[in-house]
Amino acid sequence: MNKRLKGKNIIITGASGGIGEQMALKIAENGGNLALIARRGHLLEELKQKVENSYQSKVNIYPLDIAKYDEIPGVFQTILNDFGDIHGLINNAGFGVFKEAHEAPFSEVKGMFEVNVLGLMAATGAILPHMRERGSGHIVNIASQAGKFATPKSSAYSASKHAVLGYTNSLRMEAERYGVNVTAVNPGPIATDFFSIADESGTYVKNVEKWMLDPRFVAEKVVDSMFTRKREINLPVWMNAGSVVYQLFPSFVEKVGNKLFFKK
Repeated sequence: MNKRLKGKNIIITGASGGIGEQMALKIAENGGNLALIARRGHLLEELKQKVENSYQSKVNIYPLDIAKYDEIPGVFQTILNDFGDIHGLINNAGFGVFKEAHEAPFSEVKGMFEVNVLGLMAATGAILPHMRERGSGHIVNIASQAGKFATPKSSAYSASKHAVLGYTNSLRMEAERYGVNVTAVNPGPIATDFFSIADESGTYVKNVEKWMLDPRFVAEKVVDSMFTRKREINLPVWMNAGSVVYQLFPSFVEKVGNKLFFKK
């Protein structure tokens, strides 16, 4: 039991499935209350019922496409009105498309940046003044190992996650002056419906399936770190080691791993 979560009010974006759903269940298990955001309202309703059937947590749902970032301030103000205080924000909404740079329609590139980057920034900007005023809070940004280690067929997705990491690292230094913690989460591939969009052919999933992370494992690691000063969560350990080697010896890694990287 993570006693730090008991009675805390936490917003999760992209909460209707995958690690978003699993984090919601884990937070409720530890006594936290939930403001759940996602595009798919019917799935949010199902998750709300699942939480309320098992736990005593307060759960409110707010159907919203995070790409419509102009609507975020109004929705977040409604959440503040409903909950009074917000102690945590998990920016989890995101998607990717695995295509070579010349094949990716600009509409898809724009969509990834609207959700993965601009929506995340807008959500953070909507709640950060409240946390600063309170003198405490925790913002968790779900980035990716792709933000540290770019590979072929993920140029736009990697670029969006590089942007998330750059934003998160700067935000961390700014926010700590006001008692607000900021954590970046950099997972490798997770066994969720993310790949129904990212990998339409199924080739990438087939090649890496045995190494995919369990969303419940990732959710547990994130929730266990909440309301601590954890800087980053990098999963799995072996993949993060590859990212470190890449940062030190990029030319060597690109040359040696070239054929493997095209298995997407």
